[in-house]
Amino acid sequence: MKDAQIKKLIDAEKKRQKSVINLIASENIVSKDVLEALGSELTNKYAEGYPGKRYYGGNQVVDKVESLAQERALKLFSLSPTEWQVNVQALSGSPANLAVYLALVPLGGKIMGMSLDHGGHLTHGHKVSMTGKVWVQVPFGVDPKTETIDYEDLKTKALSEKPAIIVGGFTAYPRTVDFKKLREIADACGAILMVDMSHFAGLVAGKAYPSPFPYADVVTTTVHKTLRGPRSALIFSRTDKKIVNSKGKEQTFGELIDKAVFPGLQGGPHLNQIAAVAVALKEASTPAFKKYATQVVKNAAALADELKTLGWKIISGGTDSHLVLMDTWMGGQGISGKDASDRLEKVGIIVNKNTIPGETRSAVDPSGIRLGTAAETTRGKKEKDFRKIAKRIDEVLRR
Repeated sequence: MKDAQIKKLIDAEKKRQKSVINLIASENIVSKDVLEALGSELTNKYAEGYPGKRYYGGNQVVDKVESLAQERALKLFSLSPTEWQVNVQALSGSPANLAVYLALVPLGGKIMGMSLDHGGHLTHGHKVSMTGKVWVQVPFGVDPKTETIDYEDLKTKALSEKPAIIVGGFTAYPRTVDFKKLREIADACGAILMVDMSHFAGLVAGKAYPSPFPYADVVTTTVHKTLRGPRSALIFSRTDKKIVNSKGKEQTFGELIDKAVFPGLQGGPHLNQIAAVAVALKEASTPAFKKYATQVVKNAAALADELKTLGWKIISGGTDSHLVLMDTWMGGQGISGKDASDRLEKVGIIVNKNTIPGETRSAVDPSGIRLGTAAETTRGKKEKDFRKIAKRIDEVLRR
């Protein structure tokens, strides 16, 4: 690279990544093949529209790239192309979720999503997000005793509020989600069921976490977390789900979502990014990836168990996924999430501060930290390694 300043910064970031223990639950380490696709000549092509329906010429190759990514996405999750379709153009998870709401939820309508301090994401209708400004959030959360989703309370609220859409999924909830119960609740109140599986998509692909597809109408996911791909997103929708518009025309969810992505929110797709997604999807279809996903969950359980043994409060008592939510404040230690994160970073352990159920502090300096095992599992770590990491975390935070 001729730009010495940028090359120096890239090299510095490479060095930083290699020198730390990465416990950020929303990060992973991509393969050289994914990086090669991201840096390819596909960057040069502008192709507004969809395969076979572009607004520019010269799409013979890129149409095949996008179609291949779609085929691989459906195949990875064992979905029939006659029953499901997938949009691969969304640039990341937040605009993917926004596209679904724009397509399917009337402006000012109700989105039922997990509240932020109980593990939900900003784009599940939180007031600081555009999704909470254009639509109204009906929040649900966890039982204060079990710290797991209170499905009875969720059902009561859903029947009373009658949201247009119920969003299952999370950004900081360590347990499995009962998608069957969510389906029953959605049917009872007449809502669309959307699942945001951004955090656990790779675990679903690797058969290490329950699949939402038998129950959901729409499924969104980022690609860069447990799925171990580039920064991007996928939007799956059932082909038999339709809406009649104001002109009396029937349109499928997928048709409406495609229009919401382009031209509703975005211009030309990032073909280099879509190619990198296709590479990651192929990698995720291998037996080695299934073994990886299983190890991610085992490692998270080992990390949680060791931290509990050392006297730390783990939200919900453990984990079923790649994610561990740790109370550093209300569990008796009196260390804020920001302080804990800063202390750990000084010794090369990277985590993120995070709110916890029953939060008494601010999101800027909350009561807990969120830990994830996906990136370090990619580096080959096993249960014994994560027990050592737990002990190191304990040593640092008790100084």
